[in-house]
Amino acid sequence: METKPTYSLKGTDLSCIRDDRVLFDGLAFELVSGQVLLLEGQNGSGKTSLLRILCGFREPDAGQVFWCGEAINDSQYYADMAYIGHLDGVKKELTVLENLKVSLALGLPGQYSIQQALDKVQLANYDDVLVQALSAGQKRRLSLARLLITQNCLWILDEPFTSLDKQGIALIESLMSEHCAAGGMIVLTSHHDIDLHDVDVQRILLS
Repeated sequence: METKPTYSLKGTDLSCIRDDRVLFDGLAFELVSGQVLLLEGQNGSGKTSLLRILCGFREPDAGQVFWCGEAINDSQYYADMAYIGHLDGVKKELTVLENLKVSLALGLPGQYSIQQALDKVQLANYDDVLVQALSAGQKRRLSLARLLITQNCLWILDEPFTSLDKQGIALIESLMSEHCAAGGMIVLTSHHDIDLHDVDVQRILLS
């Protein structure tokens, strides 16, 4: 039986200062394959700033982030990580299929084909529809479909349930549970209390 590789994401003594205001200081966490880290807190508490540090968009003011025991800049971290921001990040002038083809060209093929991913997010038969014609919820599901067609152990998600109804939220939660069951890990922010069956969810409350 094939053994799944084990990955780890660790933050040590992380500090973030914005506009002379300390958002967080001395923050530490450790996440391994199959786990979820949920960042909670009010707007302006530093949730998105922490995600930006984890994505490499900005450096922490103190501390360090490690991937599988190595500093993220000295590892294959960026090849193993996928980020979906608060905005959908899809090109409205392209079709649904064209958007996913662009994403696939930028990464390694994942567990699902484009058509399988569209079925998963309930966008089957939308291949040739321009993104600008989709509803807000459909655009969100399309952005999340990008995670299914590329090979990334770590998903970093900023408010992934934005614009989704109850059915859409349940759908994304099921995909997240499936990803963790396959050995993946997730860091996310959410104002929505997540329901992930049989998944170890750690929580950090920023204030």
